[in-house]
Amino acid sequence: MTTIVWFRDDLRIADHPALHAAAARDEPVVGVYVLDEESPGVRPLGGAARWWLHHSLASLGERMAARGAPLVLRRGAAAEVIPSLVRELDARAVVWNRRYGGPEREIDAGVKSELRASGVEAGSFAASLLFEPWTIRTGGGTPYAVFTPFWRACQAMPAPRAPLPAPEALRGPEIAPASDRLDDWELLPTAPDWAAGLRETWRPGEPAARERLQAFLDDDVRDYERARDEPAGGATSLLSPHLRWGELSPHEVWHRALASGADAGAFLSELGWREFAWHTLYHHPDLATANLDRRFDAFPWPPLDPVALEAWRRGRTGFALVDAGMRELWHTGTMHNRVRMVVASFLVKNLLIDWRHGEEWFWDTLVDADAASNSFNWQWVAGSGADAAPFFRVFNPELQAQKFDPQRLYVRRWAPDHADGLGPMPIVDLKASRRAALDAYETVKQHPRSGGETEAG
Repeated sequence: MTTIVWFRDDLRIADHPALHAAAARDEPVVGVYVLDEESPGVRPLGGAARWWLHHSLASLGERMAARGAPLVLRRGAAAEVIPSLVRELDARAVVWNRRYGGPEREIDAGVKSELRASGVEAGSFAASLLFEPWTIRTGGGTPYAVFTPFWRACQAMPAPRAPLPAPEALRGPEIAPASDRLDDWELLPTAPDWAAGLRETWRPGEPAARERLQAFLDDDVRDYERARDEPAGGATSLLSPHLRWGELSPHEVWHRALASGADAGAFLSELGWREFAWHTLYHHPDLATANLDRRFDAFPWPPLDPVALEAWRRGRTGFALVDAGMRELWHTGTMHNRVRMVVASFLVKNLLIDWRHGEEWFWDTLVDADAASNSFNWQWVAGSGADAAPFFRVFNPELQAQKFDPQRLYVRRWAPDHADGLGPMPIVDLKASRRAALDAYETVKQHPRSGGETEAG
């Protein structure tokens, strides 16, 4: 008899409730990761995410093997792959940590139902969020739409559980099941190989994630609240891709931050913002494609200007902070959070390009793009989301640069042509484009909101 641990966006062995439960069963354990690009509604990963996944899976496979259990790689629709592997191994149980996107919940619920109908134990565990989305409600029983009362309600809940230790040893089957070769999945770019900057910037995997967390808590967390908006500074945690891929659990980050002795309130509120994004996606599964504030369905977007969109993508807009941010993104697969807001505002409100075009570009180029935070934050900037910045709040990239990069250190690093006065000419007039955006917004004010919700599997 065998227990299968189905890994998804939780590529770690420490504080992994499903793996912990499997190890406690005292029977052979097999881990499996399914590259599912076939199930209905599942969004294919972007290029930068695929790069990260390759290296994170390689790291997880090594850590599983070192403890005595294999990590099996299979490709296909999960609803077919998991039951097939169960039959192949004559497995008695399948366990996993929950997912919260709409298509993923449908897949998981279907697999759970099929397994249980065939006499196989199937169990899911809370691991990726501090609080389950159905547990945080307003006094009227509805989901929160504003962050501050949401986070206050979270903090009024029992404290997040303590992290679970990594299993010291696992018992694998006598004969390991066949596995795909990771290289055969072709997750890494080859023609051309554009990932040099990612390799230079990042080391995916659980060991690197834990090292990065410790380095942040040893140093940068103490200056986080003061310096987190300075793009040239070093006060950011750089943990977002590790959290996105589950190489760290939010529970471990939470408890280690509290134990660090530093005033970590501002940093922990960023974990709260991540929670808010996932809770919003749970209640609104179409967050990446549909305006949360349905009034914006009537927003009069002009015909798409592909030249302006490409200039934005490539960091050739003529505005130093925007161009520096977009070039940082292309090189490293990430971007400073303050600059993310500036470049998103510029696309939506100065170029009058639908936020969904920006969301798609970030989905393809960010190593930390996830189904919740990416679309949630784009809608926040666009004014159509939860707790949204008002549409009339337009981030002026020149004023933002003066305030947060006064020495032009960030611009000099990522857009040195601008720092030397040789950057491209501006593609839009900031004042006139802001006025056009506000005029367009006048047409959406009278339209009602709407939304819905479902449960996780």
